[in-house]
Amino acid sequence: MNKKLLAAAVAIVALGGIAAGVAYAQTIAMAGATIKVPAKADDFRLVDQNSKAHLLSYYKNSPAVVIISAENGAKEIRAAAAAIKELQASFKGKDVPVFLLNSNPKDNRDTIATDMKAAGLDMPVLIDDSQLIGESLGVTRIAQAFVIQPKTMKIVYSGPIDDRFASASAKSGAAKKAYVADAVNGLVAGQAVKASNIKLDTAKLAFPLRDKAKDFTKISYEKEISPILAKNCVACHSEGGIGPFAMDSYEKVKGFSGMIREAVRTDRMPPYNADPHIGKFSGDMNLTDADQQTLVHWIEAGAPRGEGSDPLKINAKPAPEWELGQPDYIITLPAADVPASGIVDYQNPRVANTMPEGRWLRASQVKAGDRRAVHHLLSNGVGGYAVGAETTVYPDGTGTWVDAKQTFQFQMHYTPYGKATKDVTRVGLYFYPKDKPPTILRRNAVIANAGIEIPPNQARWTETAYITFPEKATLYSVFPHAHYRGENMEVSIRKPGSDKEELILGMPKYDFNWQRGYEFATPIKLEAGTKLITRYQYDNSKNNPANPDPNITVTWGEQSHEEMQYTALGFRWDDETVDNRKDDYQKRLEASRNMGIMDVNIDGKVAKSEVRGRMGARLLTAFDQLDTDKDGFLTETEMASIASIMQRSINAAQAQQSVGQ
Repeated sequence: MNKKLLAAAVAIVALGGIAAGVAYAQTIAMAGATIKVPAKADDFRLVDQNSKAHLLSYYKNSPAVVIISAENGAKEIRAAAAAIKELQASFKGKDVPVFLLNSNPKDNRDTIATDMKAAGLDMPVLIDDSQLIGESLGVTRIAQAFVIQPKTMKIVYSGPIDDRFASASAKSGAAKKAYVADAVNGLVAGQAVKASNIKLDTAKLAFPLRDKAKDFTKISYEKEISPILAKNCVACHSEGGIGPFAMDSYEKVKGFSGMIREAVRTDRMPPYNADPHIGKFSGDMNLTDADQQTLVHWIEAGAPRGEGSDPLKINAKPAPEWELGQPDYIITLPAADVPASGIVDYQNPRVANTMPEGRWLRASQVKAGDRRAVHHLLSNGVGGYAVGAETTVYPDGTGTWVDAKQTFQFQMHYTPYGKATKDVTRVGLYFYPKDKPPTILRRNAVIANAGIEIPPNQARWTETAYITFPEKATLYSVFPHAHYRGENMEVSIRKPGSDKEELILGMPKYDFNWQRGYEFATPIKLEAGTKLITRYQYDNSKNNPANPDPNITVTWGEQSHEEMQYTALGFRWDDETVDNRKDDYQKRLEASRNMGIMDVNIDGKVAKSEVRGRMGARLLTAFDQLDTDKDGFLTETEMASIASIMQRSINAAQAQQSVGQ
């Protein structure tokens, strides 16, 4: 998309969002006695108790979406549990998802999961930590049901599930008026369903900030809004930055306020996809609940200017050419011509090293010549690049050696965007002082599953792979990577002798357009024998707007229309120093990957039923010969003889070890 078209699209979205925000503010302003349910729902994304994200507009091909308000321990939900399960059963095969919505900040993932089990319910609970979604839907009471037509976003019904649950005292017997079922069945049948709101007299749900909506106009742009934007947004949204517009004045923010509201509600911005409820990370860009509330409420109040100065304008400055300052050494890659359309094969440029001597690397930054054309860059140990992740800084005391005799090798993935262009990418290297070298050798490894097979028209298809650390190590970072069908990801550890897993990174939503590594605020200690497990879910359905073709089986491949299950790791061996290398540890670690690709149930052995993918076809051919004890399984020892064959199948992944590290 060219700049003029992009600007026009941005303006349209922004104006539409502002209109929606003003309408919402007017509805809330009338809320002295009654909260009105809006005619339409604004799009939103929320994460459930299982760390999976749900975007309302994703269900655009469904005839209806049902949402029922809840909170832990609510007797109304317990009383309606059987009716809710009946709804789920009756909608099966009709593509009508049913969700609970929990807007109680006192409830959390663990307590919600426990409460659901006690209620006998198995369904996603959308966790509305900020209460922004419950506010905008007009939620007022427990067990308040909403029927939404996703194609139009119309709220066609709000009220009790049926006439038995119109009050806190549930009635027994069969329902005489099946409000939700009737509305849904009408939409499924393609009938025009007249919007209706039925009175509900269950326990009230508290929305303290909504009760103070009249004060939203008093939110200070100078003292409250501009600091939030300066802290979380301006680094990218500055002149010359990667954001599509610069947040360099009140007027600019006001003009894009509708887009900002939509981006926050759908969790598109800031582009940091790590689940804030799982682990702590350096450089966490997630907005706090309080910041989300302040920003969205200010926009819904009309984004008032108020009094005071404009800090964004006063402090505005262009993005620096090099984020970390002038590099010690710059690698300039050969110019590459990228056509306007089509598929560009991966480019593998090599650049001679003119450094007079070897140095220890502490950081690197990749400057893509044309950000729109460069999807990613991989290298042999001098950093990597993906959209949103161009700078790599190692923890103090750790580093990688750059030898004066080595040749820099790169893999470039270009994606045409409608206009022919010439790319000249540069890589800036930052070294430790010669007299203060690091003491710790930073290692890289990859968990790569070249055996993935994603069936046609499958949403949330799961693939599993792991690697086993043979000696004690310290994990610094993980960098998950997939392509257009990547939906969500988890990374967990399983200690030796245990069948329990500890989740260390959750990505409820994966965004192909924003990829990055996640550096743990406190590095994680790994015992010898610890398994690092990755589970990726892929969306090969028609609901995935980025899916090139939902009707094909998708396998491993370099191009974006193919797929990858790839996780880069940054770590150290605990008893290794720069003067005492443990290369044997590294070889044993990488050898464990073969078992981790096939052992889906993670029991330390491979059954024929687990063997899959193109590389699996080779293994099946030799399975019976390799199974020397004839127990029907392959152990790591038995698989060792075919390791070289399997290794050739994942050489492409092996070349990507340095991404994000």
